[in-house]
Amino acid sequence: MLADIKGLNEECGVFGIWGHQDAAQLTYYGLHSLQHRGQEGAGIVVTDGAKLKMHKGHGLVNEVFSRGELEGLTGHAAIGHVRYSTAGGNEYANVQPLLFRSQTSSLALAHNGNLVNANALKHQLEAQGSIFQTTSDTEVLAHLIKRSGYIGLKDQVKNALTMLKGAYAFVIMTEDKLMVALDPHGLRPLSIGILGDAYVVASETCAFDVVGAEYLRDVKPGELLIIDNDGMTADTFSSPMNRSICSMEYIYFSRPDSNIDQINIHSARKNLGKELYKEFPVEADVVTGVPDSSISAAIGYAEESGIPYEIGLIKNRYVGRTFIQPSQELRELGVKMKLSPVRGIVEGKRVVMVDDSIVRGTTSRRIVKMLRAAGATEVHVRITAPPIAHPCYYGIDTSERAELIASNHSVEEIRDIIGADSLAFLSPQGLLRGIGRPDSDPNNGQCLACFTGKYPTEIYPDTVLPYEKEMV
Repeated sequence: MLADIKGLNEECGVFGIWGHQDAAQLTYYGLHSLQHRGQEGAGIVVTDGAKLKMHKGHGLVNEVFSRGELEGLTGHAAIGHVRYSTAGGNEYANVQPLLFRSQTSSLALAHNGNLVNANALKHQLEAQGSIFQTTSDTEVLAHLIKRSGYIGLKDQVKNALTMLKGAYAFVIMTEDKLMVALDPHGLRPLSIGILGDAYVVASETCAFDVVGAEYLRDVKPGELLIIDNDGMTADTFSSPMNRSICSMEYIYFSRPDSNIDQINIHSARKNLGKELYKEFPVEADVVTGVPDSSISAAIGYAEESGIPYEIGLIKNRYVGRTFIQPSQELRELGVKMKLSPVRGIVEGKRVVMVDDSIVRGTTSRRIVKMLRAAGATEVHVRITAPPIAHPCYYGIDTSERAELIASNHSVEEIRDIIGADSLAFLSPQGLLRGIGRPDSDPNNGQCLACFTGKYPTEIYPDTVLPYEKEMV
């Protein structure tokens, strides 16, 4: 999908490696494979056992590291980050990893997710004398670690993590350790792999394939892994709660070649398309998907229905993502630049257009209009997610209910707004079936908050916009 608002943007991607002489170079390739998760900034911090060195900047990975910067990042371990700014602004200081130096040791942090109690913790820490250098919620963890009353780093980190609420996948590095932590609900994806004698951690398993690592396992909710020259040890900082991994990882965010919780993304999306046809069949001549994340679902819809799948929309690979544009006018122009209908496929045809979500409706309306202008006689829109009617506070940039079309309009009203002949959204039950969650799991392993309004964690008042507080 083209992410039809400022929201539905990727949360961020983290990568780490310990025990390899080409740590920085491998981190570069790992971040490149996670580029779809964030395109506003990138950075790498390395350690040689004595000192942490960093380079970061705004832009894509290959833009930030375009002048030989990797050559100066020598060391046997590294962490890296690609960023979309869901919390804090896009200032240089907020680009991760964040690096903190002290007289005793240094600490680097990279984070995927969003802390719902970040503001409350900042007020508390500032009252105790902390001075924040960024507006990113990630910095909160560094202050909590430093102000912990515990002596050893492991206990300091464990104590700090227990104070955090929300979604977080952290990679933390000092001169002699790499630490990995996942929130107790497991809202964000995070996996561990091995590359020879080296350990690798990444937001998605597609990064392992790129660097040649072998998948070992997922990081468990509430788990803290400590990796150093003696190997890897596992500890916990919290009892795991009901697994609530973000459903949009399967629907939209992750690459099709990644596996999350041992479920392949491409296979899950195909199954979502099949479930969508079972729930909402339609007579048509061709099925097409909105590139790229909806292609797998469109194939599944076509297979289940027997309607031929065709490439009815072509994506221009040389245009930046529409949600990065600074104004609504430019975002709408970006849709025209980015997608083109294939007239020879859709002309004179009844078209099923499969997409992953409708957030504000701008993109869907323009795509339907383009298909009609190319000669489609009917356009039937099928969405592989339930209506997004509630804000996300865990790292997806949909924190304003007013921007969510499903919060203010019925399905029939949305159909009329986007100009489709018919419109249908997959049910929450169909979503869980398509992903492959067992009915015996009381929480089905998924966060459905943006569809149902049932949040897996407490939502703090200062996280919610004033006019939305009564709705949470």
